[in-house]
Formats: sequence, C-alpha cells, structure tokens
Amino acid sequence: MGNHPNITHDKFPKQSGLIGKEVEVIFHYDADHRTKGKIVRDDREAPFEMIIQLASEGEGPPRFVRSSECQYSG
Repeated sequence: MGNHPNITHDKFPKQSGLIGKEVEVIFHYDADHRTKGKIVRDDREAPFEMIIQLASEGEGPPRFVRSSECQYSG
C-alpha cells in the first residue's frame, strides 16, 4: 500500500485532455497483436500515471493497464 499527497478522499491529480481517447495497445512491441483501449486516467501532475482500459473480450471484469506496461498509439 502507499499514499501520495495529490491523492486523497477529495483530491485527485489534474488530468489531461486525453481522457476518453481511443488508442491501440500492444505488448512487448508485438504489433501483430493489437488491442483497442481507452485512456481513463492521464495525470498532469504527480504521480504522473496513465491508465488505459482495454476493450472487453467476452465476459469477465474489465482489464486495465498502466502506460508503463505497454506501448500505445492513437
């Protein structure tokens, strides 16, 4: 667990204008296996996280990745 001064019960980092933007996501530079996604978080101040929700593939819970765990374009 952790904590960050910019994240509290009523405070969240400022977000960029990319929220909701659709992107293509690949893993391990494998461009033959692309997945669609949507940016759901893009911090413009610390802790500078970006989170992408991957397009659903059938049933099951939604999947999310941090931008540091993949490559994306869009």
